[in-house]
Amino acid sequence: MSERRRKFSPQFKAEAVQMVLETGRPIAEVARDLGINEGTLGNWVNVWRRENPEPEPELTPVERVRVKEMEDEIRRLRMENEFLKKSSGLLRPDAPVAERCALIQAEKATYPIAFMCALLGVPRSTYYAWAERAAGPQTATAARRAMLAEQIQLEFTASRSTSGCRRIAAALNQRGIDASVGLVADLMRELGLRAVQPRAYKRTTVPGEQPVPAADLLGRDFTAAAPGQRLVGDITYLRTGQGWLYLAVVLDLATRMVVGWQLAPHMRTSLVTDALTMAIDAGHVQPDAIFHSDRGTQYTSAEFAAFTEAHRIRRSLGRTGVCWDNAAAESFFATLKNEMYHRHIFPTRAKARFAVAEYIEVFYNRKRLHSTLGYRTPFQALTDYRATAPAAA
Repeated sequence: MSERRRKFSPQFKAEAVQMVLETGRPIAEVARDLGINEGTLGNWVNVWRRENPEPEPELTPVERVRVKEMEDEIRRLRMENEFLKKSSGLLRPDAPVAERCALIQAEKATYPIAFMCALLGVPRSTYYAWAERAAGPQTATAARRAMLAEQIQLEFTASRSTSGCRRIAAALNQRGIDASVGLVADLMRELGLRAVQPRAYKRTTVPGEQPVPAADLLGRDFTAAAPGQRLVGDITYLRTGQGWLYLAVVLDLATRMVVGWQLAPHMRTSLVTDALTMAIDAGHVQPDAIFHSDRGTQYTSAEFAAFTEAHRIRRSLGRTGVCWDNAAAESFFATLKNEMYHRHIFPTRAKARFAVAEYIEVFYNRKRLHSTLGYRTPFQALTDYRATAPAAA
């Protein structure tokens, strides 16, 4: 099966450039996270910089010193905030000294030891004495548990505190580290690691006023034989300090990959057609594909009907008010809000947009293991299909 040349929407290009400019990360690193060519992303960044020049005013030597001091202070505060946020998720408020020392030991490659000791209220002499005892002679079992505990901590941190024992065990086994779910669960309890917990579901669909003659073509069968054949979509609300922001997504049932998405401060039909256009332009929608949604006003509108007909897409609609008829899309929104949105406060729509783009394109599509896919990432599932499709043909 020949792979189509990828097309990127203006929105995707803008979000990719923003990831480089906002985070200061190297272009190569961001390109690798997004699964695109380094040179392509570099061209986008250069075009943006040419079109948005930022003249830098000359600073006096005194001003340069002050700027350097402010940058150092901001860097220190960010590191402190990051470490305190991490430690609060890993340690109980009344955690004993041994657990605090264990956290310092696990994070010593990331943060200065003196810095962590001061924040956790552990004298440095106490930590070094604990570390010396911990480094003493160990049995083979104790050494293996210590090694596994370190790897579990790394996987838990890499998953942004979202992975439970099953997903972490799967990740370790994929790396060639044998570990049962039960053993991982025991060690996670010892380390005080708990994945973020989901919140209650809230229905937000606004049903269309006119009945639409479109059947439910999925019947709650959220599987697909190949990518691009069966897609689902939905809209969710995100609160920011500047007001509501609305997110529409298109999810491929074969790979569970978010193949199209759009954010806007409105809920007009263009919100969902733009998300579907992104999926079409990227080659993720096959002719006569099924697109399933709820009966929200955007999906039952004449404008959306004309759009799907023009692109040879068959519409499928679940019943009004029955979230299980679109459970795959609802599940994705629950995951996004649980793992990212509810853990932050967004003062502006721009901050929320950046966070959503990074979560979808970098973490969810390319790093998060999905139980439905046999603990693969959506991007892995897509890659595996493309690798085996020619042989099957």
